[in-house]
Amino acid sequence: MRHRGAAWVAALRHRLLTPVLPVAVLPLLVLPLLAACGFQPVYAPATQSQVAAEASGHSVAGELAAIDVGLIGERSGQLLRNALQERFERSGITAARHYDLSVSYSVSSEGIGIRQDYSSTRQRYIGRATYTLTADSPVRHTLTSGIARAVDGLNVFNQQYFASDQESDAVIRRIAGAVADQIAQQLAVYFHKRAAASAG
Repeated sequence: MRHRGAAWVAALRHRLLTPVLPVAVLPLLVLPLLAACGFQPVYAPATQSQVAAEASGHSVAGELAAIDVGLIGERSGQLLRNALQERFERSGITAARHYDLSVSYSVSSEGIGIRQDYSSTRQRYIGRATYTLTADSPVRHTLTSGIARAVDGLNVFNQQYFASDQESDAVIRRIAGAVADQIAQQLAVYFHKRAAASAG
């Protein structure tokens, strides 16, 4: 009776420790589950959609690099022009200029948080830009146009004029960067749609 009990325990232990499926089969079952969760091995070949997306992204970056930004008046306009050029050339792609971008830009300010003596405790700045992208060709037809707008502000403290000037300059720089981001994004969408339409 004791020998039967020991044999039964040994058989049970062997069954519990032995995999139900061969080890070689387990990866075949696990990989589909990982793929469903979005996992993809780094050595896996790229899909056609991934190749197309990469080519499209490279094409958009090249188109942005081919934009020549025209002069924009005032110091705020110079900041915006520099910000746009930085974003268009961020990919590092060297491309001949095929497009001209003209921008009309202004920054206005208004006092908010008015005190009893009619002075303001906060200054709000609003940057507005309208742009037109044209082909650099004899015809020079308009390709696309748009509007960008950004709002920022600063607190105003009495007798701190130097600090206020520094903060004002920082605000104007931030607005220029925000407006440049919007214009660059809108143009990237335009080039992406145009490339998709041509491919289709």
